[in-house]
Amino acid sequence: MSTASAYRDRKRYAWLLSLVVPALVGAGPALYLWSGKVWHLWLPVILVYVVVPIFDLIFADDQSNPPESAVPELENDRYYRYITYAAVPLLWIAFTFGVWFVAKYSLPWYGVLAVILTTGLVGGFGINLGHELGHKQTGLERWLAKIILAPTGYGHFYIEHNRGHHRDVATPEDPASARMGENIFAFLVREMPGALRRAWGLERERLARLHTPAWSLKNEIVQPLLITVVYWTVLCLWLGIGILPIILLASFWANFQLTTANYIEHYGLRRRVLANGRPELCQPHHSWNSNHLFSNWALFHLQRHSDHHAHPVRRYQSLRHFEELPQLPSGYFGMYIFAYLPPLWFRVMDQKLLDAVGRDASRINFDPAREVSLRKHYGLSPKESCIS
Repeated sequence: MSTASAYRDRKRYAWLLSLVVPALVGAGPALYLWSGKVWHLWLPVILVYVVVPIFDLIFADDQSNPPESAVPELENDRYYRYITYAAVPLLWIAFTFGVWFVAKYSLPWYGVLAVILTTGLVGGFGINLGHELGHKQTGLERWLAKIILAPTGYGHFYIEHNRGHHRDVATPEDPASARMGENIFAFLVREMPGALRRAWGLERERLARLHTPAWSLKNEIVQPLLITVVYWTVLCLWLGIGILPIILLASFWANFQLTTANYIEHYGLRRRVLANGRPELCQPHHSWNSNHLFSNWALFHLQRHSDHHAHPVRRYQSLRHFEELPQLPSGYFGMYIFAYLPPLWFRVMDQKLLDAVGRDASRINFDPAREVSLRKHYGLSPKESCIS
């Protein structure tokens, strides 16, 4: 029996956990309607930001890899893509339900806030699904990526991530790569508008080569934007214009979850500049990796980010663990809490960054405003050329 035919994915049915994610929005309201206690609306938020990180600590890291001989069969197994297809309508329904619930029931402000955050979390899971689908080469999956990015108005991510971030990752030029010494809030101000500008510039250049106006239906940013406008308009006509701030806040929180993931994934890591002035090829060590089992199940292996950047079109079920890569101390949800507390983040991650690059300052992407003080604080060499 060959290795490929003998291989069995032990996580095969664990991926169904991703289809449970939309139930987060319904769980809080269901408990609230049953008990009448507003704090029950916060349980989904507590689950994601507290319980899941605890599960990640309890479960052993998953360092299992499929053998390369089994990867073609694994990639062609349609079961895995059917899970992603099924998640698209479920996440749309869940986001819509969250908005409807706020409009339907009179809640105190802290109850409204809980539902906004939970709905935003579901929107964030949608963006993660759009990330998985958007890298694929079939027309169906690429359109599903645009459709699932539309509820939160983040359709430009389809262009920005694939054609911008993957090209510029771990360089000072990339707005989606966080710099050493840069806190999450400063990164937000740089990343969100920078990503939109880069996406629009890339798509405008593509269309110019086709002698097509930027504002046309062939524009792959305009396509999901139109879906967003129609969707939000329908919600406002159905639930009243007063629901628009709720939609915007939930969408912002969803998009901020992506920003936080970007902040975590490449913090401080830098590709060296070669003699020709271009950055070296992106390698697995240019991303922070995490093998925490539970959160990887919920995120389609997003946390095996190193292999993703090395092989962008590889499907989630085939992504691999590599030895001796920069490793996060927790899964993404635990790292989110670190990121939202900058002193804690710097205390933990700056030292891990130095260890990951062997204290080689040429491999660190510094915040320019703090570079001199950081070099001095950590006893690194004075600033010099990063060309190798």
